[in-house]
Amino acid sequence: MAGSIPSEISAGITFGVSLSYPEYAAPEWGLTLILRGPQAITVDAVRDGDEFIFSAAADTTAAWQPGAYWWQLRAIDSFETVLLEDGQLRVLEDLAAGSGAFDGRSHAEKVLEAVEAVIEGRASIDQQSYSINNRSLTRTPLADLLKLRAVYRAQVQAAKAGKKGGRLGRMHRVRFS
Repeated sequence: MAGSIPSEISAGITFGVSLSYPEYAAPEWGLTLILRGPQAITVDAVRDGDEFIFSAAADTTAAWQPGAYWWQLRAIDSFETVLLEDGQLRVLEDLAAGSGAFDGRSHAEKVLEAVEAVIEGRASIDQQSYSINNRSLTRTPLADLLKLRAVYRAQVQAAKAGKKGGRLGRMHRVRFS
């Protein structure tokens, strides 16, 4: 296979993928990419030699709704349909289409910020719980907040490392003399 279906597609940006499946040669076979999520999207490939080219212009992808999609890549001829691959991808929002405020942070980044704000606010509060006129308030224990922060920090760091092509583990610099 020459290429692969990406894990993210940006709405409002030209989409193009070239795939090679020699066992499904033209003119008998055609390839179709089916996306299902916030809306139904179908992209048919155009044959170019041994390659199948999937493409959608920027004005076409601008209409794609952002969100999580499940996809299937199917080879189709006049008698049968074969599932070649399937998976999930995310269509990202078209930033040029928005005019208001935009928060592009992931869920993990938002939750991490909220947990850290609660921890920071706890520095000046020493009571775990209190009651006034038959109403009571019990705060989440600081130890639980610290565990939650560690979980979301790890998720944020893993996502950032993945976007950079990340490394596993820590890097240690060593000098020999």
